[in-house]
Amino acid sequence: MKPLFVNIKCDLGATFEVANRLYDDIDETSEVYSTSGEYDLLVKFHLEESDSPGRFVANKLHKIPGIRDTYTLIAFRIYNEQRERLGGENPAA
Repeated sequence: MKPLFVNIKCDLGATFEVANRLYDDIDETSEVYSTSGEYDLLVKFHLEESDSPGRFVANKLHKIPGIRDTYTLIAFRIYNEQRERLGGENPAA
């Protein structure tokens, strides 16, 4: 699985409906956060390794009513103390 983060700008008054539809209609949805600033939601999706992020956004997200704009971030790697230290040292090894 590969993570995909998408900032979503919603139509006025549609944020709660969009958030609910993301959970109800998109199996790849992992987490949905409301945010302040230019975008209304930050959503984490888990895609299969073979899935195209561009096709996922265009074919699934852009079809949800109330989504006005998206900004996609592709995450390559997770860093935290339990998994791996920066520089490749594994604290558990």
